[in-house]
Amino acid sequence: MRLGKTYRKGGFMNEKVKSGSRNVAIVGPYLSGKTTLLESLLFVTGAISRKGSVKDSNTVGDSAAESRDRQMSVEVTAASTEYNGISFTFIDCPGSVEFAQETYNALIGVDAAIVVCEPIRERVLTLAPLFKFLDDWEIPHLVFVNKMDRANIHVLETLHALKAVSSRPLVAHQYPIMNGEELTGFIDMVSEQAYKYHPGAPADPIPFPESLKEEEHTARAEMLEALANFDDHLLEELLEDIEPPQEEILKDLKMELGADLVVPVFFGVAEQDYGVRPLLEALLREAPEPESTAERRLKNIKGDTPLAQVLKTYYTPQGGKLSLVRVWRGKLTDGIVLNGIRTGGIYRLMGQQQQFVNQVSAGEIVALSRLEGIKTGDTISTEQQSAMELPKAAHLEPVYALAITPEKRNDEVKLSSAITKLLEEDCSLAWEQHGDTHEVILWGQGEIHLQVTLDRLRRKYNLPMTTHLPQVPYKETIRKTVASVHGRYKHQSGGHGQFGDVFLEIKPLPRGTGFNFNETIVGGVVPKQYIPGVEMGVREFLTHGPLGFPMVDLAVTLTNGSYHNVDSSEQAFKQAARLAMQTGIPQAEPTLLEPILRVEVTTPSEFTSKVLQLLSGRRGQILGYEGRNDWQGWDNVSAYLPQAEMQNFIVELRSLTLGVGSFHWEYDHLQEVPEKLAERVIQSNGNGGNGNGK
Repeated sequence: MRLGKTYRKGGFMNEKVKSGSRNVAIVGPYLSGKTTLLESLLFVTGAISRKGSVKDSNTVGDSAAESRDRQMSVEVTAASTEYNGISFTFIDCPGSVEFAQETYNALIGVDAAIVVCEPIRERVLTLAPLFKFLDDWEIPHLVFVNKMDRANIHVLETLHALKAVSSRPLVAHQYPIMNGEELTGFIDMVSEQAYKYHPGAPADPIPFPESLKEEEHTARAEMLEALANFDDHLLEELLEDIEPPQEEILKDLKMELGADLVVPVFFGVAEQDYGVRPLLEALLREAPEPESTAERRLKNIKGDTPLAQVLKTYYTPQGGKLSLVRVWRGKLTDGIVLNGIRTGGIYRLMGQQQQFVNQVSAGEIVALSRLEGIKTGDTISTEQQSAMELPKAAHLEPVYALAITPEKRNDEVKLSSAITKLLEEDCSLAWEQHGDTHEVILWGQGEIHLQVTLDRLRRKYNLPMTTHLPQVPYKETIRKTVASVHGRYKHQSGGHGQFGDVFLEIKPLPRGTGFNFNETIVGGVVPKQYIPGVEMGVREFLTHGPLGFPMVDLAVTLTNGSYHNVDSSEQAFKQAARLAMQTGIPQAEPTLLEPILRVEVTTPSEFTSKVLQLLSGRRGQILGYEGRNDWQGWDNVSAYLPQAEMQNFIVELRSLTLGVGSFHWEYDHLQEVPEKLAERVIQSNGNGGNGNGK
């Protein structure tokens, strides 16, 4: 695409614009103003006649009830518009780390991303995980520094802070003109033309402000040097002090942005539409076309059959299931069969509004209805047995849990079906029926994430829940051996009686062994047909030890006994074994065990010492820490952490690390509970508490 040099009414205008489309994600931290920017983009392009606001709950984005209740994005929103002959589909993504899965799923289907941030030094670090994901997937992205009317640092300091968290060089595409704390205009770094903003209208050219000449020159030199790293001809021009043509600079920006080699930076105030038109025109000129994105994504996939990928799944109250898909290849027509399933309709989305279309071409993002059995991330094609599978974003591991119970007992049968649908919408959720505590446990990315999920259960499926913290699956074991303990069961009730008589040896086993049952019977004092009853009685007793929890890591040996020719039975020996265990286990010094998890915490290095303190304060045992691979300035901290201390661990970790700390966990071993804590746990369990020791 050849680009013109004329910049009028707010930006370079293309003399020739290739017809087609652009798919652009709007991403960034919570409260950076992404939904407000989407509203401004739609207003400036004429898709809406009046802007809504997050405060008034009338924006195109955040249209879900759960979003409006909290005035925050909790799922991706698609909105289509047109600007200068190009169709744009913008994907507004949640900013909260608890809904990062939504963002990552959507990003793999776009041509470019706008990273929205605030000019606040302390919050720049929150961009690091997002930049890392974008670079790992080689997704071209621009930065829009929003809320410049609230900037607390100088422009060059903002750029310096941003560069510290990006592995790609950042280049200032424009330089803001400030009047105190007010953003009044900008200098285009390509043409070095200055412009003044006007509320509700394009910017007008103004004379170059001499007071900014030195600062702008510094920023522009850095931009050109960054571009010259990938263009030998531009490098020669700079070395010879030749001013490169604007067209050459724009060509380099397009090529290097498209290859995710540089990150252009823009400044503005989305609430006032300042900076939005220059941003749009940069997307027209420099963002990669869908064809080049598809070429990169499909480089190892041959053929010409229609191919698409699911970026998001919705279950709407009225319309059933909708799958937001990126069409990578071919055309999709109404009623097309994909993966053996006939689609119910094709729709362009504007928030919750749907516009039916008969067909769409490669490069578009649309919603397909009734793709039953198809999940987010799935590749769909007209070839039913296709072996084609596009890469998809990894599922985030759950880090926060609640035990849930339907308020109405009769709703228990509906719960499994409803949760299955929720997991189709949000693959960062998980659930389990815990084998020890028998609770239904819902896992997610944080407290707000699970509260949103519970709201959906109530609103969509009429399933209100009661919740509590999951019980810790404590166990019991013994400390000493009891050499011989006697159990005799004798019962006479008319006719045949019941008689069983056993002697058991009970001894502790190494941690993690479980339970062993043996017998050393000599001379048939306990007939072989009754020995399984003895083992059954022992095992039944172990399900609920004297402290109230299942027992592990012990061995029981049947050493002796006696029987009656008429009255003995397997059931009688089962009861005798239980009586022996009731007598012997208290003598073996029962003790409480708690599950210990191995956790791997990832954190920026500046917070490592605080993370170590956090772990130690929760009875954690530090195993060591080291630099995180491929993450400059980040550490991995390894530790053992009692499961009883994990429930709110993610909340405190995020609080200490500006929301970017995370952890992976897995069960490791059982360990004795400290005596004072064990007393509290036992008392809580005996009084009907949840046994979490807190």
